[in-house]
Amino acid sequence: MTTVIRPFIPATAKRLLPNRWDLIAFPLILGFLLFATTGIEGTWAPISALQTEPISLDAANLPEYALRTTLRMLAAMIASIVFTLVYGTLAAKSRRAGQLLVPILDILQSVPVLGYISFTVTFFLALFPGRVLGAEFAAIFAIFTSQAWNMTFSFYQSLRTVPNDLKEVSQNLRLSGWQKFWKLEVPFSMPGMIWNMMMSMSGGWFFVVASEAITVGDKTVTLPGVGSYLAMAISHKDLTAVGWVILTMTVVIIIYDQFLFRPLVAWADKFRLEDTMSQAAPESWVLNLIQRTRIIQQLLRPFGKLLKKLARMRLNITLPRAIHSAPHSGVSRGLDIVWGGVMVLLCGYVSWKLYSFISSEVGLGETFKVIGLGFITLIRVTLLIALASIVWVPLGVLIGLRPRLAEMIQPVAQFLAAFPANLLFPVFVVFIVHFKLNPDIWLSPLIVLGTQWYILFNVVAGASAFPNDFREAAANFHIKGWQWWKQVMLPGIFPYYITGAITASGGAWNASIVSEMVSWGDDKLAAHGLGAYIAQMTAAGDFPKILLGICVMSLFVVLFNRLLWRPLYAIAENKLRLN
Repeated sequence: MTTVIRPFIPATAKRLLPNRWDLIAFPLILGFLLFATTGIEGTWAPISALQTEPISLDAANLPEYALRTTLRMLAAMIASIVFTLVYGTLAAKSRRAGQLLVPILDILQSVPVLGYISFTVTFFLALFPGRVLGAEFAAIFAIFTSQAWNMTFSFYQSLRTVPNDLKEVSQNLRLSGWQKFWKLEVPFSMPGMIWNMMMSMSGGWFFVVASEAITVGDKTVTLPGVGSYLAMAISHKDLTAVGWVILTMTVVIIIYDQFLFRPLVAWADKFRLEDTMSQAAPESWVLNLIQRTRIIQQLLRPFGKLLKKLARMRLNITLPRAIHSAPHSGVSRGLDIVWGGVMVLLCGYVSWKLYSFISSEVGLGETFKVIGLGFITLIRVTLLIALASIVWVPLGVLIGLRPRLAEMIQPVAQFLAAFPANLLFPVFVVFIVHFKLNPDIWLSPLIVLGTQWYILFNVVAGASAFPNDFREAAANFHIKGWQWWKQVMLPGIFPYYITGAITASGGAWNASIVSEMVSWGDDKLAAHGLGAYIAQMTAAGDFPKILLGICVMSLFVVLFNRLLWRPLYAIAENKLRLN
């Protein structure tokens, strides 16, 4: 009888050996690193290479184009997250800063993306003269402007509605401002912020066409990407190429969903505000795969320990006091008066400069005409946001309360939100011309095709974050039907809905520029409205009237937000906080 002697392996040594999950995860990680390196490599090429290698409609080039576009959108997303954490914190925690930053944010979301490109492209090209990297930064910044605003509004809303009992717990634990930020406020904002990240990523597809074809003077710099491929396919009326673009977008969205957003949603479920566990928690095979690995866990552990150590540091950073933190002292009231005076002087100076420019270049008659067109677009935006709310609020609650259903709907919603609405414009033009319909009515739905998803995604985020304790309490008290909506669910999702409605409203004003004036071949249609006015003046190259239209649009957006959405925000903060 022979005795088999097996080598003894200590438990500590076993943890250093790969398991079968490592053998699956390692090729995926190496593949992503290889693709990222390949995509970044092209950014260091001379800008003349873009002229020698023009965009081709050969479908074999689409994988490379999709990789370049995906990396740009990911870089813009990282920049948006940093901007959100800094800007949203200052706006929410400092009363004086919020008086300036929140209206600026309202204006920023109302400025067309093309307006940002025209002012920033020269700056970025000058940073890296003769290199593709300058054009890449200009494209990334343009995509950033389509992603950052709704994420910032979501984070701002979350900071303003943190439950008071959680704040009291953080005070009893003597957490510093830095620790409270990373241990309470950021985790509390995660569910809403992640769903807005999905919407931002999807909304970025709408603007890749504009961001990847950059005009400098009389020269156009076209970056390789899905957007430039789509622009060429539309200009050549190549429906086959458009079909390849749709297929490529579908594949990329599925990859983003499986490898980025679904793991984030599953990870953020632990930040839900409840005492009992959700019956059906969201899952992600990628997150499960990483959690079961051995070597990758060992490699990630030092990084995780570093982040925990940074979050627990008692840094002596004094963040500005919140608007509802403490009564104002005499010194504080004096500072408020000085700050208010500075704000009034600043607004007065800007208004005087705009008035001087407009009165000398345009005239008051044209100004009153544009204001009238603004009221027409205001009526369109208001009615369309109301209709979108009636449709998507119940559906968003249905999806958000069922994690399994959310997992199935999530990639579909992302694809519909990412689908470039301008691909449907020719269909509307042909339909309206054929049946001789009124463009003022039938062009209106185009305004919310791309912006209605802000409402859906935010309502889903609110329903997903709704405490399971409250749902069980409502079931125990047999609260059903309209009473359940009125007393339980609508108050619970109200802050999230307001965030979605604000961003949808601002996006609708922006989309009116391309939706109130559309064309397909020789057929051109225009509706009466401020968006059509800006589009017509842009086509004519009349800069003073373009500036007049943008200023009036910004004024409407700011006043609409201050008179309607901000009071509703105050209701959400003071009466509908989850305490």
